[in-house]
Amino acid sequence: MTGKTHFIGGIAACQAADIFLFNNDGSFGFYAAGFIGALIPDICHTHSKIGRRLPVLSKVIGSIFGHRTFTHSLLFLLLTNLLFLYFFPEQEAIRIGFLIGMISHYVLDAMTVRGIRLFYPASLRFRIAKLRTGGKIEGFFLVCLTLFICWLYLRYQM
Repeated sequence: MTGKTHFIGGIAACQAADIFLFNNDGSFGFYAAGFIGALIPDICHTHSKIGRRLPVLSKVIGSIFGHRTFTHSLLFLLLTNLLFLYFFPEQEAIRIGFLIGMISHYVLDAMTVRGIRLFYPASLRFRIAKLRTGGKIEGFFLVCLTLFICWLYLRYQM
């Protein structure tokens, strides 16, 4: 999926979690963390939105692991969670938002032809569907996610 789909997917996932799991307690930090978390797994890809902003780190991670491997795995999700718990134990909302954003990224990339290596270092590829990145169906899905965000806002925030 493209960066804009990941961005909208992260926001939609955070908004749904905020409404249905946390009773609208989400702060700006929760949503901002969800946005960043939705982009972070693509740090391994130098042409991604996050990869272009951190080119040296992106190149190093990409050359060591490749794309959609370690940074798209449960292992990376677990390590990220542990880092947050160790370095920022009092930032629960930010940690949860970040992880929700990352999970939304995983789900969206698992819908593509290439899938993800969710159980890295195992070579098994995990796929939910076989959509083409940047294709018309992704565009339609992006519109649906945007409408979902609007519907959630109108239904539960007003």
